[in-house]
Amino acid sequence: MAGVKVERLLVNYKTLEDFKRFQAYGNQELSMLEDLQNEIVENDSKSPFYGIYYGNNLVARMSLYERSKKYDHYFNPPQDYLVLFKLEVLPDYRKKGYGKMLVDYAKSYNVPIKTNPIIDSHHFWEHMGFEMASYNLERDLGENPFIWMPSGVKEAIQPPHNTSVNNSEKKVKEKQK
Repeated sequence: MAGVKVERLLVNYKTLEDFKRFQAYGNQELSMLEDLQNEIVENDSKSPFYGIYYGNNLVARMSLYERSKKYDHYFNPPQDYLVLFKLEVLPDYRKKGYGKMLVDYAKSYNVPIKTNPIIDSHHFWEHMGFEMASYNLERDLGENPFIWMPSGVKEAIQPPHNTSVNNSEKKVKEKQK
């Protein structure tokens, strides 16, 4: 893999054509075509898309978004972190280290990372050093996030909120006394 590197993808029509290849061969849930089209319309010069080219072909890609510590409910102490979305490697290029290269690139920022595996890829994320976050119904809204924490960072464990189910259980226990 000499000479292969992760690079920020430009928000342009060439990248749009490259993304169409992923739509044809990849998992529909991981499609970034609409995301890129929105970025082109908004003319956002700071692309959140990163990829790896093999020759002239885009073979692996991901989205990386920065989140402010004021929205951090995952890490202790609260801090800025990255959200890694839609990591995908084309089928013919899987098991060759491209996914790991993308994750290592994200880790090189040395800030915590959160991801929401869309397909059954838990083993991959665990192999990359991510842990399943402690589930919090209000925070996670049905997602099962995985997190990676650099040295000195811990998961922010949040106690479950006092839901109506918990209140009902308390009332039943009080009546039983």
